[in-house]
Amino acid sequence: MESLARQSAKLCPFVKNHANKSALQSINGSSLANQASMCPVMGPALTEQKRSYTTPSKPRFASATATQEVDDYEILDHSQTQERSFDYNGLFEDELSKKRSDNSYRFFNNINRLAKSFPQAHRATEEDKVTVWCSNDYLAMSKNQQVIETMKKTLDKYGAGAGGTRNIAGHNKHAINLESELAALHKKEASLVFSSCYVANDAVLSLLGQKMKDLVIFSDELNHASMIVGIKHSNAKKEIFKHNDLIDLESRLSKYPKSQPKLIAFESVYSMCGSVAPIDKICDLAEKYGALTFLDEVHAVGLYGPHGAGVAEHFDFEAHRKAGIASPNYKTTLDRVDMITATLGKSFGTVGGYVAGSSNLIDWLRSYSPGFIFTTTLPPAVMAGAAEAIRYVRHYIKDRQLQQLNTGYVKDNLSKLGVPVMPNPSHVVPIVIGDPAKAKQASDLLMNKHKIYVQAINFPTVARGEERLRVTPTPGHNQELSDVFLEAIDDVYKTIELPSIQDLTNQGGLCGVGDPNYIHQDNLWTQEQLNYTEKDLNENVFNPVIDQLEVSSGIKY
Repeated sequence: MESLARQSAKLCPFVKNHANKSALQSINGSSLANQASMCPVMGPALTEQKRSYTTPSKPRFASATATQEVDDYEILDHSQTQERSFDYNGLFEDELSKKRSDNSYRFFNNINRLAKSFPQAHRATEEDKVTVWCSNDYLAMSKNQQVIETMKKTLDKYGAGAGGTRNIAGHNKHAINLESELAALHKKEASLVFSSCYVANDAVLSLLGQKMKDLVIFSDELNHASMIVGIKHSNAKKEIFKHNDLIDLESRLSKYPKSQPKLIAFESVYSMCGSVAPIDKICDLAEKYGALTFLDEVHAVGLYGPHGAGVAEHFDFEAHRKAGIASPNYKTTLDRVDMITATLGKSFGTVGGYVAGSSNLIDWLRSYSPGFIFTTTLPPAVMAGAAEAIRYVRHYIKDRQLQQLNTGYVKDNLSKLGVPVMPNPSHVVPIVIGDPAKAKQASDLLMNKHKIYVQAINFPTVARGEERLRVTPTPGHNQELSDVFLEAIDDVYKTIELPSIQDLTNQGGLCGVGDPNYIHQDNLWTQEQLNYTEKDLNENVFNPVIDQLEVSSGIKY
């Protein structure tokens, strides 16, 4: 206090007159205003009219009927003013009006998928049947009898819910089993389960940025919204590189010292266009410039690799096929990726998300991530069902192959019809339309005339002018169903007069269709891989005993 007074005395004549300790102590709350009135600066200010402020009063004295004077300010009774409250509902209406006017407003169809006859579903009434052609339940595992029976038994024995977060309610053997299965699937030391992969991506990326000083995150421009949000929440510096562009990525990496922390965030299969990341080459750059790698395999787990671990496993298909649940005798692409996130809600047919990585990374996330700590965990029945789905998918290669064969049949025949499909080496069939209103019209016509459900995809999921129908065949979309679909699509294109492959070519191309600069990529699944049977897999993938992870409960010292 004395030091402050001495410095203030050099600047203010008023303080100079009261700079000794006893004088300062004598200025209490009641006499401060009187003393300040002698100051040439504060004096005139105190003579001005009092200003009214709006402030909450103590609860027991709260009143909305009169203006109260409290100390040196007033509580203004807003009920007596002419000022209006903010028009909250008007904002909502204006924003919704914008969505409707640019044809990006989304209407959700009432689709009730039938477990015993999927890909059939019914609409509002059970008599109104449709065939689903756009589900992300890629292997139809949601109707798998082994999964359903496991979930039923677990539900009967352990109830509907988990009881809260794992920190409060504790966790259970189903969480430990599931995380052990996931770690084994990706051949990582550990894994951690979240309520969704959106939450997992946000939680992991945000925590990395918040805890790693000077981290720079390099993000593919087509990354999913969950990754974009996670990067935003991380508060880290970001560099957005062109989609799958290694030259652009390296030019950005090279700007920073090797010692500065870096993270490359990307996906394996990009769900709206079906493109596939060059994972091995991105790992090369990560090692060269000292970066961690964050790979989202949401649209690839279950579908790629001999055991369904995703594209990273598929890159070393033969080595993993021969090794089975064990690791090959060299460092694979799967080993080189530092952390893998994915979902339980698509190819594994249930719900939830997860991250797999080193034991220390997973323990760190378990200990610090708010997205994990403060979120109610998945119900026991869901986790038991997901673990069963992983075990089934690991050894049942036929579903993956059928899904690829059905996709190939649809793509080839759409091409013969002149229907433009974005070229890609994956299972996604994006039918290019390029207009939001016509995309919605095409979706409605398929539904109402042909009883086929394909959702229109528009902004912000895809860029304006690149609207499309996104088709995803499953193992159950056989040739008979595919022929019905192809006939319906042909009718829709002729009825609405949608652009053909030739039309887009004449315009210089769109989304890779008719683009002379597009570089063709072979399908990820080769003909040899499509011919394998379960007999060609290592015996250790059938009902393996998976070691339980200590990190799931916390590592004891």
